[in-house]
Amino acid sequence: MAHLTTKPDDKERFICLYPIYINSKKTLAEGRRIPAEKAVENPTCVEIRDVLTAAGVNVLVENKMHPREWNRDVQFRGRVRVQIKQEDGNPCQEKFASRKDVMFYAAEMIPKLKTRTQKTGGGEAGAQQGEGGKKGKKKKK
Repeated sequence: MAHLTTKPDDKERFICLYPIYINSKKTLAEGRRIPAEKAVENPTCVEIRDVLTAAGVNVLVENKMHPREWNRDVQFRGRVRVQIKQEDGNPCQEKFASRKDVMFYAAEMIPKLKTRTQKTGGGEAGAQQGEGGKKGKKKKK
């Protein structure tokens, strides 16, 4: 019986954070929860985990999918459980008092990750090639 009483406490102390919540490529109807200008392009669970772990927050990654995520690719998989409250109900860190605080922080810090800054340089050339391919397809129609 004691096991059942601890479960609700755990759920109240940990919040779920799906990458879709802070994805600038998604609309509010598709699951984004923060303003697009503050969101980040296609974040991953690994990036969210890295940013929040570096901030000293207790996180747990789960292999779950958001119901509104239609893309089943591995990069879109995952959910991050974030502990924002201690057992006594007080915030673990003052700057992460709410779910929104955690989302805004993650969205702000992910673009600063080394993996993001390195990918940006190579990613632009790839994006230009992709656009060229799309133009070619339009001409064929």
